[in-house]
Amino acid sequence: MRSEDYAAWGRDFPVRYLLVREYDDDDDEPAAEPWARCAEVEGLFMDPPPLPREVLTLRGCPRDSVLARAVTRPAGPVRLLGDMGLMIHPEEPLDGCPRFWDLENVAVLAHRPTSGDPDRVDITVGAGVEDDWGPRLEPASRIDLSVESLLATDLVGSCRSIDGLSGPRPPRKTHPLHLVGCEPAGPLLAELRSPRLTDDHLLALWALDRNGRRMTSYDLHPRLGDVRPSVLGGALVDITVHDPDGDRALGWTAARPALAARSVWEVWYEGVPTRPDQWARFDGNGRKEWLALSSVGPYGPGVGRSGGTYHLDGRHATDRYGILLALGEALIGPGGSYGAGLDSVHDHLGGGPSVFAPFTLVWHHADLTRAGLARVPDPQGSYFDRTVSTLRDHGVTVVLA
Repeated sequence: MRSEDYAAWGRDFPVRYLLVREYDDDDDEPAAEPWARCAEVEGLFMDPPPLPREVLTLRGCPRDSVLARAVTRPAGPVRLLGDMGLMIHPEEPLDGCPRFWDLENVAVLAHRPTSGDPDRVDITVGAGVEDDWGPRLEPASRIDLSVESLLATDLVGSCRSIDGLSGPRPPRKTHPLHLVGCEPAGPLLAELRSPRLTDDHLLALWALDRNGRRMTSYDLHPRLGDVRPSVLGGALVDITVHDPDGDRALGWTAARPALAARSVWEVWYEGVPTRPDQWARFDGNGRKEWLALSSVGPYGPGVGRSGGTYHLDGRHATDRYGILLALGEALIGPGGSYGAGLDSVHDHLGGGPSVFAPFTLVWHHADLTRAGLARVPDPQGSYFDRTVSTLRDHGVTVVLA
């Protein structure tokens, strides 16, 4: 299904969104079925509401673990951990599977030796708790802990139990979407007449640019609500889409584009950017969204090319997203991406997209990039230095100018 084939509808305002059902066809190839053309969507952009702060105690953390060493070190203990993942292994596992929890914006409040066990530490933290499991927590045989700010790709420790994790929490606030100016196709008309959708059904909103190209998409687990004649008139309708029931509600809200994304989408609505540094005026959230809209370009065996000299402008590459955007522009061009993180940069350096090592990269105003990154604490070391090392380790000649 080509989005361009559904972008024109003979009205005074454009089609900005397509509502589609995505699926795999008989050959296991991705396919899509159009459900509606829409002029606009209200309520799509929002910053996830912060979770209420709670106090938890991680009991029995091994003193020699990465987490305990970072929290208890005499010189400069780490107090702000960012987000933490919990993998809870029940004493009597259900289907042999652990349960996963997320803690948001974890701050260390205190630590003390575990009573009766000098080789372990109790760590008290403040955090927002994303609760998908309800008030009753089964006894755990072990709780594994991950904190990306301390160690990006592995566990940082464990604990025996967590005080305060179980317990009732207030219901989550709902945030419906409003599809404005919709022209329903046959499948949506049938659904509106006789609703059959459940939370297991998946639809997608495709956001289009003015040329009908799909910029990006947003997944929906929809519950269709009110349908009424559209404020835009004609035979169009406006449709309310409610949050899904149950555990998916918070994820559905959290996955929405941030408020900062709205301005970024407006730039991309005019077409793939053709001028460099158009992302520079945005903050971190806006730059993150710009990177998500960027394309990696041609990629695969025999597609890329090596050799040559490329120039990176470091004046605006003063945070992680800025480095990745500036690198993508230097190698691919405006609107191009060379990866959404150092792991994907590492992969691209081995064989595309478009450019792969060996080549020469002249990094102009590298001092400004280094200084900007120095203002952002990074327990893994300077992101600037790690980027340069990643490039050089793969055969790129990096010239800091």
